[in-house]
Amino acid sequence: MLVILSGLPATGKTTIGRLAAADIGAVHVRVDTIEQAIVRSGLAEHPLGPAGYTVGHAVAGDILAQGLDVIAESVNPLPVTRSAWRGVAWWAGSAFVEAEVVCSDPVEHRRRVDTRGSDVPGLVKPRWEEVRDREYAPWTDARLVLDTALHGPADCAAMLRGAVEQERARGREPGAGSSAADR
Repeated sequence: MLVILSGLPATGKTTIGRLAAADIGAVHVRVDTIEQAIVRSGLAEHPLGPAGYTVGHAVAGDILAQGLDVIAESVNPLPVTRSAWRGVAWWAGSAFVEAEVVCSDPVEHRRRVDTRGSDVPGLVKPRWEEVRDREYAPWTDARLVLDTALHGPADCAAMLRGAVEQERARGREPGAGSSAADR
């Protein structure tokens, strides 16, 4: 199972991803960590463009091919980045669940952006203006929406686990994903 966890910075993706990974026994693959490792290697500087996502796709695909579940966490700002993760599931013969993490309270979202630190050595987190002005295309595909202004991280992780369990119970063909309309 591939869980595609998306959303703007400081919405709670990492916290939810870690909780859910521990809960369902999945491997947590985080594009921020991959991108910063590439920068630390001296091969590139921020912004990296598609490099972090491309490495993330390869790593997640290899893990899925071993029969392990993956929670892939990244911003996924565009339809093409979202579609690419679905392609990883298809390639690996895995079902998938897509979830968008949002913080519907802009005051709380800004507070999170302004007060959070970085748990990835050397990674400089974006400022509020960068988050607010970031290109982030509205979703047109079905997905589970986890609103961290309304629900705590543990509740969001439980909702994500529920979506994974529902997807497993459906027994869809590999490469098929969940649809919010099916919930």
